[in-house]
Amino acid sequence: MSFSVDEVRFLTHKAPEIAAATSHLALTKKSMIADVAALRTQFGEFGRAVAELAGARRSALGKLPQDWLMCQESAQQTTAPQVAAERARRITAAVGEGAVAHDVTCSIGTEGHLLIDAGLHYLGSDFDHSRLLMASYNLRDHSDRALLCRADALVPASSHADVIVADPARRAGGKRITNPSHLLPPLPDLVAAWNGHAMAVKCAPGLDFSDWNGLVSIASVDGGVKESCLYTPDLADGETREAVVIKGEHIDRINNLAPDGDGDSLAGAPGEFIIDPDGAIVRAGLVRHYAVREGLWMLDDRIAYLTGNRIPSGTSGFPFIEEVPLKKLKSVLAAHGAGSVEILVRGVDVDPDQLRKKLQLKGSNAMAVVITRIGSKGVALVCGPRQWPVVCFK
Repeated sequence: MSFSVDEVRFLTHKAPEIAAATSHLALTKKSMIADVAALRTQFGEFGRAVAELAGARRSALGKLPQDWLMCQESAQQTTAPQVAAERARRITAAVGEGAVAHDVTCSIGTEGHLLIDAGLHYLGSDFDHSRLLMASYNLRDHSDRALLCRADALVPASSHADVIVADPARRAGGKRITNPSHLLPPLPDLVAAWNGHAMAVKCAPGLDFSDWNGLVSIASVDGGVKESCLYTPDLADGETREAVVIKGEHIDRINNLAPDGDGDSLAGAPGEFIIDPDGAIVRAGLVRHYAVREGLWMLDDRIAYLTGNRIPSGTSGFPFIEEVPLKKLKSVLAAHGAGSVEILVRGVDVDPDQLRKKLQLKGSNAMAVVITRIGSKGVALVCGPRQWPVVCFK
């Protein structure tokens, strides 16, 4: 639940008292009734807003500064800071430092914070007055490079911005939106409203972007796919697909301009290791490009599992032991003394949890099974437990 204008003004005015009053609260589901009651005693009718702020800050720990104003909804839609910083880097590289970025769905100012840090001037607009007030508070230390105004994202409020940044709402009624035309505002309407401008539009990674005339960049952080960003061709540097894989301080980028084997089959027999590529690489359709770059090959040209004789830096793999038919998996694992098993499935209709129950493992060894389709048959690749290279990054 968001805040009213009066609530935002109260939260701004009482910031030091609120920080002191909420620092010791548990803010769990079990304690929430008591926590809100205590805050109502101290802050009266604004107790609910204070509880909302405190809970949002707690949920955004590590993503947003803890002195920022935010509600739960705005905190949940906030981009991981590493991903937003990577976007700001690309935009700045394309338009140059000192250029103007207009964030037409600025919300509480999270993109502005990083765009300014990347050397851009920032114009933020939003139709929600409360969000604008929060953005103004959050960007108070950047007042010399940030300007905010109230405007509809579909009604252009600037004419000389060098790049337009947008983050349409990806949920409605608690459900994730899967059609670009149903985003809020709809992606086609947003592009039409800002036709002729360089644009970077954040979206959920699972949408269908086959009709996008530009770059689709998929980003992951520590193995979890976080979001996609659509860039118009003038920000794409000739690329149409990109995966940005962020692990700790390391950022790996791969795009469609990298060699992909020129359409030749990359399939071959299993090597020493089975590799499950990062989700950003899979969703960006760059598995072949990654395989060629890393000296790997595929188990089947249609399935996104790779194999090779080494584990690439920054990822993990499974030591391959043997390939068996699915019906023999239980007896083979028993023969290996398996007591626990990590199960990966792609291309075959198998539920890992149900399979794990059927296996009835009684041994003591940790193992892994990669279930996939090779040619026309489903197979199980029996492996040792997941391994990481000794040196993760070069």
